[in-house]
Amino acid sequence: MFDQSFKGRDFITILDYTQEEVIKILDFAAELKAKFKAGIPHKYLEDQTLFMIFYNQSLRTRNSFEAGMTQLGGHAHYLDPGKIYTPALEGDEVAYSTERVSDVARVLDRMGHGISIRMYGDPVGWQNGKANRIVREFAKWAERIPVINMECDVYHPCQGMADIMTVREHFGGFKGVKFVMSWAYSPSVHKPLSVPHSAIIAAATVGCDVVLAHPEGLELDDDILAATKTRAEESGGSFEIMNDMEAAFEGAHVVYPKAWTSKYNIPPIADKPELEATQALFDANKGWICDAAKMKLASPDVKYMHCLPCDRGYEVTDEVIDGPQSAAFDEAENRLHAQKAVMALTMDR
Repeated sequence: MFDQSFKGRDFITILDYTQEEVIKILDFAAELKAKFKAGIPHKYLEDQTLFMIFYNQSLRTRNSFEAGMTQLGGHAHYLDPGKIYTPALEGDEVAYSTERVSDVARVLDRMGHGISIRMYGDPVGWQNGKANRIVREFAKWAERIPVINMECDVYHPCQGMADIMTVREHFGGFKGVKFVMSWAYSPSVHKPLSVPHSAIIAAATVGCDVVLAHPEGLELDDDILAATKTRAEESGGSFEIMNDMEAAFEGAHVVYPKAWTSKYNIPPIADKPELEATQALFDANKGWICDAAKMKLASPDVKYMHCLPCDRGYEVTDEVIDGPQSAAFDEAENRLHAQKAVMALTMDR
């Protein structure tokens, strides 16, 4: 019934999957959503267990994974790192407080059917890329079962899948769809780069015309930009970077305004997190807000998207997110179905 090529594969970044594979996941997600809406049981992971390790708070991610596993007939087991011996990399261990990731991964590998991890920011001291290394260390040592990235400091692939699932629902496909990932102002600088990274990768993979907009000083990771360019070339889409929010919005079909921090002010580029410098950069760009005036610059059928939670009154006005052009809550709903597809395809059956 399932494409066996997915079985046992980790889901750490969409870059590990081809366009054809991404479309297969989207197709299956749409099928699962239809079954959910119709009340048709789809217990593809009956009696199976997903271990969820949350280093960060969560609403959509935790509830969509837990509800998804229940609907698939399995169980999602929540693990608070502070209530177990906190998984840590070699060299970061503290006696009787932490446990090496390699040990934790091998134990869970023998007890369940999947491991999922959410970690970024404060738990790793804002050392950009360290959370991703921890996720990959879990994947290295969990040899039998897949590791699913519920968001690290580099990627948020499940959000990316929900993003493009929402685009396809509203536009029927991807060709010719102008997808604008834009920075937006927030009074909080504690914003990882994972969402914009995965959004532009996902949109480029399926062939959208991707535009990345941000003020100078808020560039994304160079490797991510290069990978997005390659994906756009392979898919027949396009990729462009702009430093003008209004110009980027012109003719857009999808606008996705969200804050992210400055890579230049966190390790490894900076010696330590320089929050005051980032705050000054943010405060100099308070005009980067998604409001009705900017939405009028876009295509008449434009959709506003956001991973949520949004900073109302800063990133976006109430008029936009609560208005008829908003697809933000469709997007949140699709987290459930996209993740169910990933779990059902990759976990042991």
